[in-house]
Amino acid sequence: MITFLRRLGQDRQGVTIVEFALVAPALMVLLLGIFDLGYNVYTNEMLQGAIQRAARGSTIEGAEAKQASFDAIVTGEVHTVAANAVLTFDRKSYASFSRVARPEDYSDGNANSICDNGEPFEDANGNGKWDIDPGAAGFGGARDAVLYTVTVKYPRLVPIAAWLPGQNKDFTLKSTTVLRNQPYGVQGAPKAPPVGNCP
Repeated sequence: MITFLRRLGQDRQGVTIVEFALVAPALMVLLLGIFDLGYNVYTNEMLQGAIQRAARGSTIEGAEAKQASFDAIVTGEVHTVAANAVLTFDRKSYASFSRVARPEDYSDGNANSICDNGEPFEDANGNGKWDIDPGAAGFGGARDAVLYTVTVKYPRLVPIAAWLPGQNKDFTLKSTTVLRNQPYGVQGAPKAPPVGNCP
């Protein structure tokens, strides 16, 4: 019996399979995570290329009538990679690049970085209230800068969310581009924006 136990303690057969069983789960999660990351990066690159092409087409006169076809081009290219993706489109126009996605100017009299207490602001979009983004919806006019945003939500390629905490079963990408409309007409002369007061 002692001889048998001594031989059993020195026997190294099967050690490799035990070591692999210990390492395999972590290795599989790592590999699947890399596959998921690569898939998301590739989908993002497809989205970037598609919105650049669609945005260039959107800068010509009369492009607003072709909005559905531009969106369909982007949707088709993204669906070649992520077949179940749901896409959301948003376009906002601005008089100049310097105004893109910037809040309306206001005088911060009480230095709290919030437009409040009747502080005056420039109502750039003329809607009567202070906006963090004063862009007008749509394609805009000649020479306007247009911010084109596409949000894509699709199920992950591998169910990584089941193994890693804090992960969702769906992945969301957001891509934007800004282009100036072609000079197919005269841009409206900039008017001094009306002044409003913050609540």
